[in-house]
Amino acid sequence: MSKHISETPATQFLRRHGVVFSEHPYPYEEHGGTAVSARELGVPEHNVIKTLVMQDEAAKPLLVLMHGDRKVSTKNLARQTARKSIEPCKPEVANRHSGFLIGGTSPFGTKKVMPVYVEESILGLDKIYINGGRRGYLVGIAPAVITTVLPATAVHCALEE
Repeated sequence: MSKHISETPATQFLRRHGVVFSEHPYPYEEHGGTAVSARELGVPEHNVIKTLVMQDEAAKPLLVLMHGDRKVSTKNLARQTARKSIEPCKPEVANRHSGFLIGGTSPFGTKKVMPVYVEESILGLDKIYINGGRRGYLVGIAPAVITTVLPATAVHCALEE
């Protein structure tokens, strides 16, 4: 049996669902974001996927998976999901919903089950690197995993950084 780098609710979830993933620890930098993780792993920032906890006008949480080098158009996302408005959650609220610290949020193994929206172009990549449930730790997976193990809906809401 190979030694696992980290056991988190996210990796437990992936193993429970039989998902094959690679583990990629890196030196976490406060406010470094996907630029730091992409640089440390030597992969395109476009393939590093950020997990954003947002909320709608009724303060109901949702997750958005976005390329590291793109922003979310909350206006487009709201329109496509039949909501009046969508905005990022405050960090402490995001932590409460996901069970993860900001900078370590994974869409897998969240405390609350939330709707997941994935930028459609992510699904066309060969491999993605997404948070494994703690700061400084990404997992490499096939993008199809997102739609097979999560209640994920593809959307078009990416904006150039």
